[in-house]
Amino acid sequence: MTFLKNLLNFYINSSIHVALAAYAFVKITELYYDLEYNETLNYFIFFATITGYNFVKYFGIAKFHHRSLTKDLKIIQIFSFLCFLLMCFYGFQLSIKTLFLLAGFGLLTVLYAIPFLSGFQKNLRNISYLKIIVVAFVWAGVTVVVPVFDAHDILDDQKITLLFLQRFLLISVLILPFDIRDIQYDAISLQTIPKKIGIPNTKKLGFVLLLLVLTIEFLISSQTLTKNIFLGFSLVVLMFLMRADKKQSKYYSSFWVEALPIFWWIILTSTN
Repeated sequence: MTFLKNLLNFYINSSIHVALAAYAFVKITELYYDLEYNETLNYFIFFATITGYNFVKYFGIAKFHHRSLTKDLKIIQIFSFLCFLLMCFYGFQLSIKTLFLLAGFGLLTVLYAIPFLSGFQKNLRNISYLKIIVVAFVWAGVTVVVPVFDAHDILDDQKITLLFLQRFLLISVLILPFDIRDIQYDAISLQTIPKKIGIPNTKKLGFVLLLLVLTIEFLISSQTLTKNIFLGFSLVVLMFLMRADKKQSKYYSSFWVEALPIFWWIILTSTN
């Protein structure tokens, strides 16, 4: 039992779980846009997500406590480096145009973690409300814009705009349970949405955003089954949002909320 728990913790802490969620979103975009399977891009995004998330999560720790890192964190460092090498391997197989597009989102990720404002004391994460906007923008860009651009080399379709907006709003809603959980741990200077407007109003905001997400779904989806699956998925997301609390269980957000896109993808795949 201890071994399985340690394995689960490594699976979550090393960002494999969140990378699978990103991979699932890419696959959903392929289904919605009828794109051919792109192994190179899909694996690049998977390994880039692990690399980026571990960089953001452990950058400060590795910088200031390199010699005193625990065994688990050292293993994650080694694992992250291997994922970085795999990311580079698949990156060399992508087109220059796609790499330039990805570089823009990568730069935002770096600036999210590294202080470069106010005398190198603040990063993008420390700016009020900007945290959720940057994260949602990068996720929507990488999982919607990049796959379509790589396949068609053009982004002048109204559907891609709606799909990007929908993904941006959906990611924003999925972030809210995390922000509710972290309200007691975040620094006072980090003004997240729950800190600014309170937990009840945060849940109301998430409900309104989900209504917008559903409206967009009925504009971009032509198949009734796809709409019904998304409606069920949205209800589950709403349930998790409404039950979110700052004293939530350890795996509530880090496992179950992040698993929701994976379940959505699996259900979509099984019905296509």
